[in-house]
Amino acid sequence: MESVFIAGSITIKSLPSLFVEKLDSLIAANLAVVIGDANGVDRAVQSILDDRGAANVTVFCSGKVPRNNLGNWPVKEIYSTAEPGTKAFFTAKDVAMAETAELGLMLWDAKSTGTLSNVIELTRRGKKTVVFVNKMDAFTIIRGVQDLQNLLKVMSDGALDQAEKKIGLSAAVRKLTQQQAGFSF
Repeated sequence: MESVFIAGSITIKSLPSLFVEKLDSLIAANLAVVIGDANGVDRAVQSILDDRGAANVTVFCSGKVPRNNLGNWPVKEIYSTAEPGTKAFFTAKDVAMAETAELGLMLWDAKSTGTLSNVIELTRRGKKTVVFVNKMDAFTIIRGVQDLQNLLKVMSDGALDQAEKKIGLSAAVRKLTQQQAGFSF
């Protein structure tokens, strides 16, 4: 059964109506949902899924106990060697969700490096990601590096600088470009 990795910016607490409509269509199609346990979009999406009675949901967490599991769904614990509470610690579950799901659905504030990393990870694996860009109030589809580069154009210079510092954005895009061109280094 096809599964979708749903995630988004931790700063976003309420979901736009277009994004909720997309969630409703996923529920109606009975797609398996893999979702993290963070506050922000993860928690807001969990609330909608719980309200709608979605049963085909798995909550991924780094560590033993999820921070949020509003529907009391099955939990997939992801082991991480990183220091608990650090970005690297929580990234382990995001990578596992990108491995598990066939596609992604992201709600992005045009600056969150965590959400952007998820899009990059899915793209690296050749998986499509549907991204709702909050400040544009619109969806965009990422199928490859060119789509990703177009997505980056919505970021402010300050957000791009932060992404460079936090996730090495230009190196990640360069590596993805080489991968998609068939080069192996």
